Amino acid sequence: MASKIFFKVGMLALCLGLLGCERKISFADDVQPIFLANCIECHDKSAEGYATSGFSLDDYDSVMKGTNFGPVVIANSSASSALYLVVAHQTSPEIHMPPHHKAALAEGRGSALSDDQVEIIRVWIDQGALNN
Repeated sequence: MASKIFFKVGMLALCLGLLGCERKISFADDVQPIFLANCIECHDKSAEGYATSGFSLDDYDSVMKGTNFGPVVIANSSASSALYLVVAHQTSPEIHMPPHHKAALAEGRGSALSDDQVEIIRVWIDQGALNN
């Protein structure tokens, strides 16, 4: 009986410890480099994506401002964040970002983000989308 209790307490401690050990994602060190390498070509303040949507990825404040239609990042909820949904391909293919459907590829525009890059964005949002 006592061994079962110790086992359950030990498992709980292990689970809590593992959850608490998730690496903190930094906007400056982890997220912004993804945007600069894959997205800024269309989403700086002088490019097509900005002209179309008003969405700039130049800096943290611009990301958090969102588009002409409103915010695209909902802190602590990647599932509610349009930014995550479009890079994770959980929207209509026409709005996947970076554009990588046949027409975009034919024009020489971007390819999909890697699974690791998408995961970094998801975790950053779920960790509160901090300016760190």
